Amino acid sequence: MQGYSDATVWGIILALGVGTYLIRWSFLGAMGNRPVPERAQRLLRYTAVAVLPALVAPLVIWPPGTGGDPDPVRLGSAAVTLGVGLVTRNTLAAIICGGVTLGLGHWLIG
Repeated sequence: MQGYSDATVWGIILALGVGTYLIRWSFLGAMGNRPVPERAQRLLRYTAVAVLPALVAPLVIWPPGTGGDPDPVRLGSAAVTLGVGLVTRNTLAAIICGGVTLGLGHWLIG
C-alpha cells in the first residue's frame, strides 16, 4: 500500500477545513443578528450532552488497551460517572469522579 503524497494530504486537510467552515457559517453566518428560533435553541441544548457520551462510549465498551475486551475498571468508572452526573446534575463533578475512579481502579486492580 502506498502512502499519499504531501500535496494530497494537505489538499485533503484544506478541503476538510473549508468544508467545516462552510457548514458552521451556513448556520451562524446566515442567521446573522437574528434570534435563533426557540425550537432550534431547544434542540441545540442537547448537543453537548450527546457529544461527550458518543466520544466516550466506544472507549468504555471496546477499550483499545485491552484488545477490545470489556474492562471492569472502565465499566465501573463509567457507572460512577453516570451516577454522579444523575445525582448532582454537574458535568464537571461527574467527569472528575469518573477520572478518579478510573485512576484508583487501575492502581488497585491493575
